Amino acid sequence: MDSNTGWREQLRIIVFQTDTKAGRRFDKLLLLIILSSLLIVVLDSIEAVHRSYADVLAYIEWGFTLVFLVEYILRLYCSPKPLKYAFSFYGLIDLLAIVPGILAIYYSDAQYLLIVRIVRMLRIFRVLKLSPYLKQANYLLAALRGSKQKIIVFLVTVSTLVIVFGTLMYVIEGPEHGFTSIPKGIYWAIVTLTTVGFGDIVPKTPVGQILSSLVMITGYSIIAVPTGIFTAELANAMRGDQIEHDCPVCAKHSHEPAAAFCSRCGNALFPKVDSISAREPADKA
Repeated sequence: MDSNTGWREQLRIIVFQTDTKAGRRFDKLLLLIILSSLLIVVLDSIEAVHRSYADVLAYIEWGFTLVFLVEYILRLYCSPKPLKYAFSFYGLIDLLAIVPGILAIYYSDAQYLLIVRIVRMLRIFRVLKLSPYLKQANYLLAALRGSKQKIIVFLVTVSTLVIVFGTLMYVIEGPEHGFTSIPKGIYWAIVTLTTVGFGDIVPKTPVGQILSSLVMITGYSIIAVPTGIFTAELANAMRGDQIEHDCPVCAKHSHEPAAAFCSRCGNALFPKVDSISAREPADKA
């Protein structure tokens, strides 16, 4: 191994690994720089601060952008597979931390897109060894995947309801009461069905008020549906001791540990061996 390869390997350990003392120091310093960069972006959004220190904050932000650019180049240089890193989750996030600073040359408001650097704080899970929290996050992702179809059906149903209610309110109330169009009526139906109730548009006729009451009652009836769906899927996802095997008849998997019969078709999960056949070898022996 030549000196260049050895130096590159040492750099890779510092930049990519958190198990070494130098790697942990590098990541902690990087997190501190990210937080400082975010603080500058937040301060620059305050009008009084921007008027007084716009140039200074711009120079500081350029310095942070240069630091992140150098860090990104170093990661590409010492990575065993540069393209794999470049298109990985962290690689794309690292690139997004640099792009807004460059776009700010042509579009001044693009600098506020630098707030995307907060996503880089996800590295704190690796730096502080918070892997158990990532495992809990996997439960949430599994619950979301499991409830996806049910939630889609629920959203389609709710969308149909708000279109119907919004159209009816447009017909009943009309433009003279603020319902100037069907989209305006749909907006009112969404606000009412979700129990937000801004109050910027309200029905004035008795029929409209009756319909409004029906929408409110419907909203209270269905608002807990997605929560219940997600909670049930989350409970299923957290049953880590489930048996992952298929039923021999209907192929259903994920049965309870003590289950002897399939919860879908009722057939035995573990067919018993015929007692006579089981005793034959012993008798012959």
